[in-house]
Amino acid sequence: MSEEHVLVIPTKLFHEIGCFQGFCADIDRYRNQLLAPENFQFMPRSAAESSPQFKQLIPYMIFRHTDSSGAVRIFQYVRGKGTGESRLRQKRSIGVGGHIAAEDRLHHSGNVYREGMLRELREEVVLHTSFTEQCVGLINDDSSDVGRVHLGIVHTLDVAEPEVFSNEPELIESGFMPLETLRSHRTSMESWSSLCLDALFIP
Repeated sequence: MSEEHVLVIPTKLFHEIGCFQGFCADIDRYRNQLLAPENFQFMPRSAAESSPQFKQLIPYMIFRHTDSSGAVRIFQYVRGKGTGESRLRQKRSIGVGGHIAAEDRLHHSGNVYREGMLRELREEVVLHTSFTEQCVGLINDDSSDVGRVHLGIVHTLDVAEPEVFSNEPELIESGFMPLETLRSHRTSMESWSSLCLDALFIP
């Protein structure tokens, strides 16, 4: 079987627009250039994972449910031992998503990023509810080996009902959790999740 090829953009481009560390809510500053097809490249995933000259674009989708009283709960899970990215195993996460693959170019919409995001959504969770989606920011964390070669694009999905279920055996202990409880697990989270939790959900 041939190796998966994943979407990357030059790290140089990210630095030219404006490098940051952590969470950035200024999505309008980055979106047009980062998601411009002329800036996309596809390279073998093994090469991309060890090439800091490129950033793999990763849609990072967070499910939020707000009940009639205004209480917020967030979908979360723990990455099991079978998770593809070994550096994130056993970490708690509030985001689902993954790499945009070369095969995502085969769809007729022409929007390879969007097609890859929707494919990852279908692969990782089962939705029994309607939702509204919004792109709310980006995550960059150059403090770790995994972070240096990835750039997260954060989407919040506000669901009408808390009916989101894991579709992957590697996503364990999944379900909606009140913000107060989730904050108590912050130290066990992967870095992207803790950054999003602090930026989006902690006043």
